[in-house]
Amino acid sequence: MTKMNVSLPGLEMKNPVMPASGCFGFGKEYSEFYDLSTLGAICVKAVSPMMKRGNPTPRVAETPGGMLNAIGLQNPGLEHVLANELPWLERFDVPVIVNIAGNTIEEYMHVAREVSKAPNVKAVELNISCPNVKEGGIAFGTDPNIAKELTERVKDVSGVPVYVKLSPNVTDIVSVARAVEDGGADGLSMINTLLGMRLDLQTGKPVLANETGGLSGSAIKPVAVRMIYTVSQEVGIPIIGMGGVTNADDALELILAGASAVAIGTQNFVDPFACPSIIKDLELKLEHYHVETISELSGRSWRPSLQPLTTR
Repeated sequence: MTKMNVSLPGLEMKNPVMPASGCFGFGKEYSEFYDLSTLGAICVKAVSPMMKRGNPTPRVAETPGGMLNAIGLQNPGLEHVLANELPWLERFDVPVIVNIAGNTIEEYMHVAREVSKAPNVKAVELNISCPNVKEGGIAFGTDPNIAKELTERVKDVSGVPVYVKLSPNVTDIVSVARAVEDGGADGLSMINTLLGMRLDLQTGKPVLANETGGLSGSAIKPVAVRMIYTVSQEVGIPIIGMGGVTNADDALELILAGASAVAIGTQNFVDPFACPSIIKDLELKLEHYHVETISELSGRSWRPSLQPLTTR
């Protein structure tokens, strides 16, 4: 084991860094820049039972310190992903996490059952920000009871560990985290995007065709840090932290808050080398602070017995 190795349910990672779902596609474009085997894991774009065309354009708008997106979970569908995208990723020595989107519990179950059969898929991630059509369109992740039921049902059919991606657009994220842990979740991913809007000053109308979108980028990092800090003290399962990570310092901050690994999202659009750069710089940080392993830093901010980091 090296300083950077991380072991999570289903995931034996060379390092704690991975691209976040939706910001890396299925990896093909980024493979032209660097060897994807250098990553700790790859979390691919959301997969739904059938192809989704996504929302009408415009679907992206820049904001100070970030961006809004309303892609609408555009993806080629389960059958295409099983036949093309996952087999293509087998050439890389890296565990794959498949993000799953659905409009019913049964849709989540179907996708989880099928993708977990792929040899390189080591975990699934449930996007519980999707609307539950059987409950009037309310997002699965806003009701702890529904989130728990979804987790339980997917756990029953998945052949790999289940991570649940939590939405920050709730009053009490701890109650949702506890609920999915009770439902059998093996880990958490947090946070998803914050709901936001931009208006066109010329027309007075929303910039996005969908009107609202998910806010991501460096502006949301303090929210991610606070929520990871709070949730990690209340659950006994690992957290993959995300939200506004642009460099190794940001990644280290989320780990100190309680994350065991970190996912890089919007920064991949700014710099295609974001992930390998953060991996390299994070290892230098460990040497700088004389830290033996990255894992010993997880939750250091709230563990009273640990001394502050020092360069000695």
